[in-house]
Amino acid sequence: MTLTMAGSNLDARTEKWIKQGRGAGVGKDYRPWLTVRDLPSSGRSHRVWGFQAQRTHHLLSDLELAAFFLFDWHPAVTDIREQYPLRMTDTVELAAKAGIRHPEVGGKLRVMSTDFLVDTSMPSLPRMAVQVKPSSDLLKHRVVEKLEIERRYWEMKGVPWYLLTEKQIPKAVAKNIEWLYPAQTPLGDIEGLLDVAPLYLNYFSQNPALRLSEAAMRLDQAYSLELGESLQKTRTHLAMRMVLFDIRRPWADLVVGDLHASSDIHALRDRCAANQ
Repeated sequence: MTLTMAGSNLDARTEKWIKQGRGAGVGKDYRPWLTVRDLPSSGRSHRVWGFQAQRTHHLLSDLELAAFFLFDWHPAVTDIREQYPLRMTDTVELAAKAGIRHPEVGGKLRVMSTDFLVDTSMPSLPRMAVQVKPSSDLLKHRVVEKLEIERRYWEMKGVPWYLLTEKQIPKAVAKNIEWLYPAQTPLGDIEGLLDVAPLYLNYFSQNPALRLSEAAMRLDQAYSLELGESLQKTRTHLAMRMVLFDIRRPWADLVVGDLHASSDIHALRDRCAANQ
């Protein structure tokens, strides 16, 4: 899309980013408008590999990272575009109508962005825009003004817009996904894991009251594996959705009776084969 209007008063950095194609593309070809190198963030910034889009995502705070984990984990999500730019022609017009000063720096207009534009396979919600803010920021008048421009923008586009704070992100869910996320593996490397998953599940079904860590240690001993190997494999089974559990329960509290095989294991094999 064309981000700016003809004759816009832009700074050199914004003009360079537009020429670079930032904010364009979908899936693995998308280029975020802002990257972790472009500006300081509240908290830590992160570059994280995304399971759904199969690319590195640029997240500017710990809160954005937690929100990203939730989206990327959800099976209905098909694409996540972070730091998504808004068409300046529209935001300038909306700001004027609302009597709100448009974002600018040093007298130069700045392109506004939404933290996440999320596509899904759900007919009832094929796309949504999500802005992530610490709840304390909502006490700041200028923050609320800019959020109102953004809300009106997505309303005009017919896309549901949501404001997400730390109060809407379940801590147990975010911590579970943070533990699982590094254990994900490329689809082309999972055939062996698919083969051993039934062995693990069969052992677990015979020892349903064991804690996950204890059951994994016993598997290591039974098959003369390196200490920790079975827990790591099980972690990857969970991360790749081969084995499922209630994501709202802290993983450290799980007993193996809480785990069950995914009903979509054949679909995962097909997806693996398609990526060979």
